[in-house]
This record gives sequence, structure tokens and C-alpha cells, in this order.
Amino acid sequence: MLNQSQIEQLINDYNDQSAQMTLGESNAKITVNIDGDKLTATVTLGYPVKGYADVIKAGLESLLKKEAASDDVTVTIDWKITKHKVQQGVNAISNIKNIIAVASGKGGVGKSTTSVNLALALAAEGASVGILDADIYGPSQPRMLGTTQRPESADGKSIEPIESFGLQCMSIGFLIDEEEPMIWRGPMVTQALEQMLNDTNWKALDYLVIDLPPGTGDIQLTLSQKVPVSGSVIVTTPQDISLLDARKALKMFEKVNVPVMGIIENMSTHICSECGHEEHIFGSGGGDKMAKQYGVDLLGNLPLDIQIREDADTGHPTVVADPDGTIAMAYRGIARRVAARLAKQGKDYSSAFPNIVIKND
Repeated sequence: MLNQSQIEQLINDYNDQSAQMTLGESNAKITVNIDGDKLTATVTLGYPVKGYADVIKAGLESLLKKEAASDDVTVTIDWKITKHKVQQGVNAISNIKNIIAVASGKGGVGKSTTSVNLALALAAEGASVGILDADIYGPSQPRMLGTTQRPESADGKSIEPIESFGLQCMSIGFLIDEEEPMIWRGPMVTQALEQMLNDTNWKALDYLVIDLPPGTGDIQLTLSQKVPVSGSVIVTTPQDISLLDARKALKMFEKVNVPVMGIIENMSTHICSECGHEEHIFGSGGGDKMAKQYGVDLLGNLPLDIQIREDADTGHPTVVADPDGTIAMAYRGIARRVAARLAKQGKDYSSAFPNIVIKND
């Protein structure tokens, strides 16, 4: 049988095909125990894999039985999500480990639908997740999450998040009537965002997904300067005009030192609900080309499918409306890839250091 170090290396080199990286690249923690011919290993990942843990377990056990020459192999897969680095000089928010910003640079590419399904997919994989609708002028999350509930305040200072499908949610849409326009100038908009983020009583979140409005304006600037963002995701379609604005969003995050986890290409293909014919209505390969151009990952491709639209409009996003369907599985795969890339980043150790206070006697 191989020794402990060799077995650990085998596990580190194992490729998690769903995350599209090796376990070593994602900084997995590995514990190996050898007792005679019996081999046990515990792999603790930095990202949730509730829907894929059995696949990793079976793959590792098969690999170790073959390479370690042992017939008695038991592998346990677990995960522990930690807090990761954010922009320098921005303070962390209590009860939120990681904030993931979802941006597009352009409206009409399905960013909000992607955001809510991404959040639900992370929750389905075993994480504690919240979603913040940062689009003050056009909030859509209340409709997509199927609730018009008003937030409550127990202490008169903070507000309780609305809970829907296991997500903790906050949106200006929960505070106003659906058809009421927000005729506000920039400073009022950014103040509203800060209040919703900081005055909401979030409860032990592994991830908070922020659904950003289109563009690179006031909200995005506030986000980069005052909100501790661990990583970002860019949503685009294959269309050239969409990719043009998506590049601006990507460059914006680069300038403010927020890591881009990758690109999601939405509306990649359209499959006719009548005949099943597949067609690239908005072109093809645009997201992949952009990813290669900027050295980031293409996290996945999503179809232009009437089910996604209908599910969002009726307040039951696809990940919960059809949890075992092909589209929901695509969202969950993207969620694992986003979380795995976040796990690859450095951890935030700021909370481990004591505050130094100088007093004059």
C-alpha cells in the first residue's frame, strides 16, 4: 500500500469534474488514516457539494482501491465554507461570510433570473444563502421569489429578511408597491442599498448574492468602495452588443480589485418546445471567447428556454420548480463552480487578529 503522503497526493490530484478543478486547487483539507489494510480518508471541501458528494466519493474510492492496492477503502466527503478575502480597507459584515456580486453591464440578458437561480442552487448544494436585490429602480426579486411580504423590525433598528424557498431575501420591492416608481437621485439610491445591506438582520450566511442593476454607475461604485465583495460573476449572452457591455463590467471589477469568478453565458441556444430544434439565435461562442480573452473561466451555458421565463414570472424559479430537471442541474453545476473558485482564494484572517487600542493614562 502507498504511504500517507502518496495517498494525500492522489486525492489532491483528483479532478472534480463538476467544479472543473482538482481538489488540491480548491484547497481541500485531507485527512488519511491507514490501519493495516484498511484505508479511510476524509475530504473537507471549501465549497458545498450536496448534490455531487456521492460522485466524488465513488470516484475517489475507485481511484484509491486501484492505486493504493487496498480493497477496504472508505472516503467521507464534507465541506466547510470559510470567509475569503475582500477589497483592502473594506470592513466585513457580521453574519455574512462571502458576498458574490452578479453583474452584466447591460439589461435584458437575464441577470436577475440567473442571480436568483444561482442563489437557490447554492442553497440546494448545502449552503446558507441570502440574496440582495440592488436594483433600486427596477426590483424584480420579489416577483421572482413569489412573495409580497413586508419586512418586520423586532427592535426598531434592523429589519428581518424575508424568507422564500430557504433563501434570506431583501429588496426595495418588499418596501413599496410593485408599480410604484422610485424617482430618486444617485445619493438616495446608494444610501438605500447601504441600509438594506447593513440594517438587515442576516442570519449566518455562507453566501450573499447581490443582484446588481445594469451599468457601471453609482450602485457599482458604492459596492466596490463600501461593500466587502469576495468575488463577482458576469452574465452575458453570445450577442456582440451584450458582450461589449459585459467587458465593461468585467473591467470595472478588475479596477476595484474584486476577483471575477467567471462568465455565465445565458441564452446560449434556443430549443423549440414544439420540434426540439436547437438554434443559436444570439450567435455562438461569445462567452467562451470573452473568457479566453480576459483569462477567466466560462462557468456554464444556459439555454433560452420558455420554462425559465415562466418559472420566474410565476414566482417559482426553475431550481425549485423542477429541481431534478436539466436546467436546474445546469444552475447547480454553475453554483459549484462559482463556490469552488471562491474556495481557491485566500482566506480572510482579519477577525483572528485582536484590535489594538492605544489609551493615554
